[in-house]
Amino acid sequence: MPENIELQLLSFIKNEMVQDPAHDISHVQRVAQTAKKLCELEGGSLDIVLPAAYLHDCFSFPKNHPDRATSSEIAADKAAKFLVSIDYPLQYIEPIKHAIVAHSFSAGVKATTLEAQIVQDADRLDALGAIGISRCIQVSASFGASLYDANDPFSENRPLDDKAYTLDHFQVKLFKLAAEMNTLAAKSEAEIRVKFMRLYIEQLSTEMKSS
Repeated sequence: MPENIELQLLSFIKNEMVQDPAHDISHVQRVAQTAKKLCELEGGSLDIVLPAAYLHDCFSFPKNHPDRATSSEIAADKAAKFLVSIDYPLQYIEPIKHAIVAHSFSAGVKATTLEAQIVQDADRLDALGAIGISRCIQVSASFGASLYDANDPFSENRPLDDKAYTLDHFQVKLFKLAAEMNTLAAKSEAEIRVKFMRLYIEQLSTEMKSS
């Protein structure tokens, strides 16, 4: 791996990334650090995982954009051009592109390499736990969603609608992520984070009843 590659990757993503409340440089750095840990535990190639983790959000359409599902493909091409420009070893470019494309939940692309699975897992772990709850609320608030439906907070007698209610997103997507993790290390961590999220829901329910 080239020297000072992390500094180069971080500098590029800071300049190129269009940040929103839940997708900022802190998110990128958390994903990169988690991906490093998973790489150590699972035996992946850091030469592929690290650039993909840092650059996975170098391009992204807004959450409610009709072409949102194509964001990761555009990001992969953009990342590849940058890596070529800094003379990154060419044998890693296509695997890095695949890892970036496959990280996206909305793209629906299967991660077919260990490295792509690691990057996908690292990104999805950041949607869980205390950070995941905070990010979910931030994103929902950005498009005007309420925290919950006052008449039916946990969607017991109505269809789920995570565009209107933040809590619905837990059931629509977030609670499903643990079962979809690829690596054993990520599955274990996801279970811990989901357990915390369920405790949050229980506490929230208690507070609603007492108010």
